[in-house]
Amino acid sequence: MKFRKLTGTHAGRIVLAAVPVAVVSTVLMAGVANGAVPVSFAVSGSQFQISASQLDGTGFSQYAGVAPDTAGKNHQVAIANIASANLSDLCQSVVTDTPMGKVGLLITAGGNGKPASATDLQIGMTDLKGDADFGNIRIGVDASTVNTAHKGGAGDFAQDADTVKIKNLQQTAWSTQASVFTLTGMHVQLTDGAKGCF
Repeated sequence: MKFRKLTGTHAGRIVLAAVPVAVVSTVLMAGVANGAVPVSFAVSGSQFQISASQLDGTGFSQYAGVAPDTAGKNHQVAIANIASANLSDLCQSVVTDTPMGKVGLLITAGGNGKPASATDLQIGMTDLKGDADFGNIRIGVDASTVNTAHKGGAGDFAQDADTVKIKNLQQTAWSTQASVFTLTGMHVQLTDGAKGCF
């Protein structure tokens, strides 16, 4: 069975990138219930959007996790690790409620044929859409044995791949971190909250 190209229904929505939704829901909830690996910092009270016309990465893994906030609440996430990634036409947006109303922050980078890049990228996400190609993917591997530096808990469900390419990426996340993140042509702007990445 080949898993090289995965384009699902509902505009290419992929949850855990490859596995059927019913199975993913079961394994994710089981992983969280068993105390799955947490994101390494306390997150804010707002999720944010990330989009890119294309992501090209090497050294990919994904498994269940939690993103704790400062109030002590754990948010269920799928943790995705990419050892090295290039992101074309990168966008990140978040909207916050303030005493003056909604305020948005919009960051763009990686345009004009000069992609943004990240090393040791880790994302704690709740939703992902796109058209994906994986090289040498393994689905159902033990999370403690994935082929990336960051690993999940022993006995937890995971998947990994040597390479990953996602076109028209749209992602909702609680957290993003990287050892190095290079934003070529970065533009940061405040908005009225009506404009997001998608």
